[in-house]
Amino acid sequence: MTTQAIARGRLVQRAGPAVSLVITGARVLDPASGIDEVRDLVVRDGVIGGDPDGLDQVGGRGLVVLPGLVDPHVHLRTPGREDTEDIASGTRAAAAGGFTSIVAMPNTAPPVDSAAVLGSLLEIAASDAVVPVGFTAAITVGQEGRQLTEQAELAEVGAVAFTDDGFPVADARVMRLALQYQRLAQRPIALHEEDAALSHGGVVHEGANASRLGLPGIPGVSEAVAVGRDAILAEREGARIHIQHVSSAATVAEIARAKARGVAITAEVTPHHLVLTDDVLDELDPTRHKMNPPLRGAPDREALRAALVDGTIDCIATDHAPHASEEKDAPFEEAPFGVIGLETAFAACHTALVRSGAMELELLVRRMSADAASVLELPAPSLADGNTANLALWDLEEEWEVGSAGFASKSSNCAFTGAALVGRPQLTIAGGQLAWRKSP
Repeated sequence: MTTQAIARGRLVQRAGPAVSLVITGARVLDPASGIDEVRDLVVRDGVIGGDPDGLDQVGGRGLVVLPGLVDPHVHLRTPGREDTEDIASGTRAAAAGGFTSIVAMPNTAPPVDSAAVLGSLLEIAASDAVVPVGFTAAITVGQEGRQLTEQAELAEVGAVAFTDDGFPVADARVMRLALQYQRLAQRPIALHEEDAALSHGGVVHEGANASRLGLPGIPGVSEAVAVGRDAILAEREGARIHIQHVSSAATVAEIARAKARGVAITAEVTPHHLVLTDDVLDELDPTRHKMNPPLRGAPDREALRAALVDGTIDCIATDHAPHASEEKDAPFEEAPFGVIGLETAFAACHTALVRSGAMELELLVRRMSADAASVLELPAPSLADGNTANLALWDLEEEWEVGSAGFASKSSNCAFTGAALVGRPQLTIAGGQLAWRKSP
């Protein structure tokens, strides 16, 4: 298959040998396919099902096979900042976290705003990507919010979706034009929602902790106001939008109102916003908890959890954002926003949500696999016979300390460093290839 043909499939992975093995005696759990039973699972020539005779066996007793996780929002820093992450290291980190497909954002240097840049990324991925990876393209040229990119051409080359992630589209006229152009490009539009006039200069959640620390705050309404505007525009234009990294109760309310009106709107939330609050800023290493949108208070976190359970928020996405250690070692106001999360996402949510009783395991799996795929119209991993193997074998009882053995990512700016999490993959198969296996 040529690179161009792969690109038209929108997800690209390096060529490699198809895996053949049988996982014996594991719980096989795929809520989207209605599968939940203890049995052997066969993968032959990269496809689920078939004759197990002669295949290598992997002991699965006491373990769980889950469909591969899907992440619709990661930063791979290519091109421009390969010192912090690249396609090879980022997809290895994904495989180490049980992900079998990921989608990269376009806020690179240069940004992904032309067919030439997108095409070069697809070619690199075809030689380096351990798991299938897709690429979004920018909504506006240079992500400057003024002129639309050639979205129909970018979609033809292979763009999964369009986003100016890292920047809001501040001009309502430009946003409306982008939504109108969606009819030609036929791709979802994903939005970093922020009213810059309200959040200007802020570095943490606006609240008691910001005041105590003497740091400028970002109010939750900065996000909610922008979502409200874009939901109205999407409704008017009959367009479909996806809201990235939701962080506030006010935003949840806006999304719920839009869905009730029939707006084609979906939303994601990160593990760090589901698990942590801005109280962690008391710790000695606070910049690893600096992200945009910021960690907010407990009422916001509880609203996010409830929205994820009831479906107001559709899925979980990591917003994996690598940075060099020296950048994060700067004073809080000067350090960049962002944390890595591919290797800890499922374990953090499993520990904080499933083991606490706040969410059923089956629902967490759906939100991180089939539902995460659907928001950007990607193929959903399935454990049903006849499907390409996209799965991970998990020990959901294994406890481990984040960062104690380093990271597969080139960067280490993880919000959960030092935390004891429960649940870890033992192997990951992506695109029918063995993508990662835990060291003995």
